[in-house]
Amino acid sequence: MNNTPRILNRILIGILGLKMLAIGLLLVLLATVPAVGSWWQHWSAGVWSGMSRLFQRTGIPGRDESWLWAVMALLLVLVIAAMVAWVAQQGKGRSSLLVAEDDAGDFPGSVRIGGGVAEQALRAALAERPDLAGATVATYEIRGEPALKIRLQPRHGVAPHLLAADVSALVEALDAVVGQRTPVLIHISAGARSRFSRAERVR
Repeated sequence: MNNTPRILNRILIGILGLKMLAIGLLLVLLATVPAVGSWWQHWSAGVWSGMSRLFQRTGIPGRDESWLWAVMALLLVLVIAAMVAWVAQQGKGRSSLLVAEDDAGDFPGSVRIGGGVAEQALRAALAERPDLAGATVATYEIRGEPALKIRLQPRHGVAPHLLAADVSALVEALDAVVGQRTPVLIHISAGARSRFSRAERVR
């Protein structure tokens, strides 16, 4: 529901996982298969020799250093900048306002209702329900409009459609109080907390 680039995250995690798997497999083969160890020594020696010749051919005139070090430093800076930008994109979309209206009538002014009002009210109402193992409420901004995300963890045996209907009634009551209809996403999921909670289960 937020602006986190989930598809990009999954792609990056998949690539990182494949690399780690390949490295782990190579280490296992190097430790257990002598032929792979011999191949690795021969291959790495050739690669190191080629890199040494490359750095010698790309030396800065009048100096012993290679200009490839500057290129590598620039690439490292670009990678760091990309990582900072990627981290900055995580979790975006949260909003602190639920209602923001300007009055253009005889009494000009503005009305601001924070998202924390709705979050605390709904959490307090849901905390009294014995059929829930947990509930979280968050305010997001979707296409310029505020919206609520309600995540529920019902206990074992609770009917999801009945739970969703009850929560919808709570949201409608909230809409009547704030004077605005707010889009809501109700996410119902079961986890370890709902399966192993010591509280009485509702069937």
